[in-house]
Amino acid sequence: MAAPNPTPRFNPRGGDRRGPATPRPGLSLWYALGFILLLGLVQMYYLAPGGRAVPYSEFKSLLRNGSLAEVSVGDQTIRGTLKDSAVSTSQGAQKQFTTNRIDDPKLVEELEAQHVKYSGEMMNRWLPELLGWLLPLVFFVAIWGFFFRRMGGAEGGVMSFARSRAKVFADDEVKVRFADVAGVDEAREELKEIVEFLKNPKKYTNLGGKIPKGVLLVGPPGTGKTLLARAVAGEAHVPFFSLSGSEFVEMFVGVGAARIRDLFQQAEAKAPCIVFIDELDALGKARVQSPVGSHEEREQTLNQLLAEMDGFDSRKGVIIMGATNRPEVLDPALLRPGRFDRQVLVDKPDVKGREEILRIHVKGVKIASSVDLKLVAARTAGFAGADLANLVNEAALFAVRRGSKQIERIDFENARDRVVMGARRESLVLSAEERRATAIHEAGHAVVANSLSHADPVHKISIISRGQAAGYTMKLPGEDKHFHSRSEFVDDLAVMLGGYTVEKELLGELTTGASNDL
Repeated sequence: MAAPNPTPRFNPRGGDRRGPATPRPGLSLWYALGFILLLGLVQMYYLAPGGRAVPYSEFKSLLRNGSLAEVSVGDQTIRGTLKDSAVSTSQGAQKQFTTNRIDDPKLVEELEAQHVKYSGEMMNRWLPELLGWLLPLVFFVAIWGFFFRRMGGAEGGVMSFARSRAKVFADDEVKVRFADVAGVDEAREELKEIVEFLKNPKKYTNLGGKIPKGVLLVGPPGTGKTLLARAVAGEAHVPFFSLSGSEFVEMFVGVGAARIRDLFQQAEAKAPCIVFIDELDALGKARVQSPVGSHEEREQTLNQLLAEMDGFDSRKGVIIMGATNRPEVLDPALLRPGRFDRQVLVDKPDVKGREEILRIHVKGVKIASSVDLKLVAARTAGFAGADLANLVNEAALFAVRRGSKQIERIDFENARDRVVMGARRESLVLSAEERRATAIHEAGHAVVANSLSHADPVHKISIISRGQAAGYTMKLPGEDKHFHSRSEFVDDLAVMLGGYTVEKELLGELTTGASNDL
């Protein structure tokens, strides 16, 4: 049965959350300029003098010859009409004519002497006079508006320092779901409670319960903390604010605190929503007494964050989520109950989790049926989710280089070596003596590892240069380990010194190849 369409969410203050479409402020200015230009064109068309233009001397000759029937004397121009007899005797002549008026005191006397009908004309010049002062005003207003938008716009400027730099994703723009996150089952189960509260807050508030104001995701880099936060927003169908802790700290005092205030104002306007602050340790590092004083910018920003988290009501549905891989450096006031009062561990996945992550990332690529993802997961102990995504991508690149249309098992092997040891150095050519010394050195590691009971089994030995190593011996644990004994550490030290000892015994001298082992 198909799921019903979700009911549209509305802002409690009224109206759709996205708000009505606001017109661009620059369009009204262009409309006004276009209207003024249209008026000018209309006046030029209707008030333009008609007929052909003649010099004033020709106008006086026509007047003396008695060829004028009627004239209209204006401030700057004289318009007139020729007699029919004058038009017929002049080839190509027009009945209407215009000429520029000059200072001629005897003009009226000559018109009366020739019995020419004349009249005065007052030119309507209101539009040119209006444009004379209106156009400069519009020009300066446009320049002022342009610079004001540049100073206060979202792209940056002096006035935009105090605005939050958070990227806002609408409820229908976050496409990540819990099904897209694998290998962190415990963290996912804890965050489902947050999703349930955002969907149905009355379920908790009716009993007097309060949802945690802040959720702190803690774990090594690349384990999917940001992906989990986006999945919570995607499952709850709420807006998602995403930004980094370093975006609050600027060289100007007070900017970070202003951005914190602006962020919480935007979040309350779009509640229910999720505010995600990545790399929280850049903002929430423990406060210490500074030799230059205690009013530095970062501490003011942190104080504002603490005050805002205390001030807003959790019943509004604003959930603050943070992510860090260094929780030990955070300020204790940030971790107390009422702020980031719930910590969710997002650790590196086990072998089962790595297999699930690989199955998600291989959906977009073509892999051969012979590829065993369970075996690939077993041979990638210690890989985080980001490492596994990079592994699949590198395997696809190796398959393309081979000219294959699908990813084979050898591509995953090469990709793992590329990720762990580095790129293959084709340009490094070793001499016969150097290759023999490298082979003896790596054999020493392998023999010692094979003879010790607490050392990991040897998986691969190579004298092909990768990264900074001329050769390498790869050991893979048989299973994921969470605790290590003293015997394992002692055996690991013996394996590391195996190449050093074999060089000394078989070659009679040591090379610089053992420097990394030491």
